[in-house]
Amino acid sequence: MRVENCDTFTQNNLLSDTKKIGNIPSPNYNDFNFNTKKAPAMSDEKYREAIIEQAKKDQATGKFQSDSAGFRNLVKSYVSTVSPDRKNIITQGLTAVFKNKYPQPKTLNLVDYLFGNVKYSKQTAAADVSYAEFYDSNGEMVASYSNGKWISYGTKAENARESELWGIYNQAWNTAARASQGNSCAASTNTNMVSIDKFV
Repeated sequence: MRVENCDTFTQNNLLSDTKKIGNIPSPNYNDFNFNTKKAPAMSDEKYREAIIEQAKKDQATGKFQSDSAGFRNLVKSYVSTVSPDRKNIITQGLTAVFKNKYPQPKTLNLVDYLFGNVKYSKQTAAADVSYAEFYDSNGEMVASYSNGKWISYGTKAENARESELWGIYNQAWNTAARASQGNSCAASTNTNMVSIDKFV
């Protein structure tokens, strides 16, 4: 984690107002864009079935991807199984910063990398933190905090899993759309044939 103190304008656009560490409110881990490690709700095969069913349902109701609450819930659940433990990384990092009133720059060693610990530095001894970066044990930045706003950054594993879900969903949605168009064309043809028969 990298931490800086700056005398910049602080925005009050916070994702969570429940828990704070120092002057920083915790992110809202229930937000669609802010995942943290969770146990899978089902097997990958069951997820696949659920994604296909959701795509069919969404197509029938005229929704696509994030227009659908069901889709958003599936994405969050599916991707969170490979997410880093953002909650723990952020909590440990901020606790380390605010526990030590005057933290010194710290270099990361192998043990820090293995356990996903943090690296931080402060430019001043002020009590408020206006900017921080958080990294997982692979060295990937997983979150940042800047002037009252949290941003989550997808890891390679999360991005790959989300792309996999989109592929399954899009294929199922397109198949359902083609089937729907085929049914409407067949219904239209049958209606026309009936009306022609009436005039013969």
